Amino acid sequence: MRIAPIADVKKRLSSYLEQCQSGPIVVTKNGRAVAVLICVTNDDDVENLVLAHSPKLHKLLDEAEQRIREGGGVSHEQMRALVDQMPL
Repeated sequence: MRIAPIADVKKRLSSYLEQCQSGPIVVTKNGRAVAVLICVTNDDDVENLVLAHSPKLHKLLDEAEQRIREGGGVSHEQMRALVDQMPL
């Protein structure tokens, strides 16, 4: 994993995009991490990243977990229908 200051990344973005294919690059501002450049190899990678950072999906999963703890839950079909209705 490499660490790079944001000013350098701005100047040489194309180079950093090539470099991130061999591993993540942590982008820093004033010495603090502010972003990570990672290689995306296909559309599934993009979808997984978006879903991993979706507050709506996290809320839905938290609510489902609470219902399961309370003795309820939803079927796989119901869950799929709820996810399909979510805007990305």
